[in-house]
Amino acid sequence: MFEGIFQPMHLVVILIIALLFFGPSKLAGLGKGLGDGIRGFKDALKEVGPSDDSEKK
Repeated sequence: MFEGIFQPMHLVVILIIALLFFGPSKLAGLGKGLGDGIRGFKDALKEVGPSDDSEKK
């Protein structure tokens, strides 16, 4: 059903539409915010992971 949804040409069209809708500066800010959010999530997972193992023992 969704076999060809992530083809390179589709992604290029989505990027162009996003550039037109948000503009280059807003799009850069959105990307930075998304990256910071993902980095924070990974850091939180690293903090939670080892403490759970030591509490179980």
